[in-house]
Amino acid sequence: MTEGVVDLKQIVLSTTSFGPREIDQIVAAISEDRTQAQVLRDAMQELEDRDDRSPADNVRLGVCLYLLGRYNGAIEVLRSADGGALAHYYIARCYESLEQFGKAVEAYEAAAAAGYDAGVCALGCASALRQANEPQRALERLDALSGAVEQTAEYLYQRGATVAALVTNPEEVVALYERAYETDSNHSGALFGLALENDRRGNDATAVELYERAAKRFPTHVGALLNLGILYEDSQRYDAAMSCYRRVLQDYPDHPRARLYAKDSEAGGDMYFDEDEQRRRDRLAQVLSIPVSDFELSVRSRNCLQKINVTTLGDLTAYTEQELLSSKNFGETSLIEIREMLASKGLRLGQFAEQKRREEIVFDPSTMSPDEQALLGRPISDLNLSVRARKCMVRLGITTIGELLRRTPEELLECKNFGVTSLNEVREKLEPHSLKLRGD
Repeated sequence: MTEGVVDLKQIVLSTTSFGPREIDQIVAAISEDRTQAQVLRDAMQELEDRDDRSPADNVRLGVCLYLLGRYNGAIEVLRSADGGALAHYYIARCYESLEQFGKAVEAYEAAAAAGYDAGVCALGCASALRQANEPQRALERLDALSGAVEQTAEYLYQRGATVAALVTNPEEVVALYERAYETDSNHSGALFGLALENDRRGNDATAVELYERAAKRFPTHVGALLNLGILYEDSQRYDAAMSCYRRVLQDYPDHPRARLYAKDSEAGGDMYFDEDEQRRRDRLAQVLSIPVSDFELSVRSRNCLQKINVTTLGDLTAYTEQELLSSKNFGETSLIEIREMLASKGLRLGQFAEQKRREEIVFDPSTMSPDEQALLGRPISDLNLSVRARKCMVRLGITTIGELLRRTPEELLECKNFGVTSLNEVREKLEPHSLKLRGD
């Protein structure tokens, strides 16, 4: 074997020692060359097919299952392993990936008790607690650490992510991520954290570069791939976005966000700029802006239109025949006159009545409770929206919750890359506060 080249099959199938060093070799080899993932799958399958697997074999198999995203299977195999520290640690990693954070903390503590590196286990506990929405407890775990572990990229990343979850000091978050990156420029968490901070600040080019680097790491960093896909969509690189979502689905076929994002991206990729359609819309806009005073109408018709503040053809198309006939002194003769005038320009009464009704839906904060009104001035970031939804808020110039509530669902859906998935997310974030979009 050439010096420097790692034989993944040998690592998985041999009876030699297997621990953090060998696992790091597997991770580094696949991060460098993604085709090596298939080598790992083949070796894992060969090990899985053995009838006489030893407890040590089950440790290797369980770790491989974890690396390839088969968490439930990994837990089952690791529980039948040797009961050692490594098995406990990767059971914890599996529970954390499955978002069963309480069980993850218990397993990390069991791993430490069994002899796994106590500092590494404490970092795992902090990570699980933070993701369980207990950032203060996570920070307490980090504060209790001292010594060499405080200089590791993982510690600096976990501390940065915890400070970010506490929403107290954005500058400290960036500084911690930068220190983590300086310690290990290939640390997926540091790369993702820096990418996310640049993404939030609108530094898309830098964010893309960092997300791309994080996405190359192994195991698959789902958050990096999903956010990278969104940025690709923003620049209309739909094939590249689909590639990101497919990579997630390759490892996690049932990942709900990846499936929805892939569907939205596929729909977006089918869109194209139709110059003829755009010219048609421009011509229609010009026609709708024509003043009704340009036409020779009867005095009765002209007076009726003035009373309901109709000044352009566009205003007129927002009214139905029934609405005009309900106006005082507006009869069948005036209606026929109006019909003919609109027909001469290819328009009709009621053509845009539905749009008018949507615009008439009024946002009235006076009907809200004092607690609900107090939420209106809070920043939109307090809703903790996903990157996709958050970028749409930026495009629409929405900075506070009150500004969001003044928008209708239809207005939000008109924003680029804002689909039904994002709309449902916004509704779900507003629901705990008993708030709704205008018109909902």
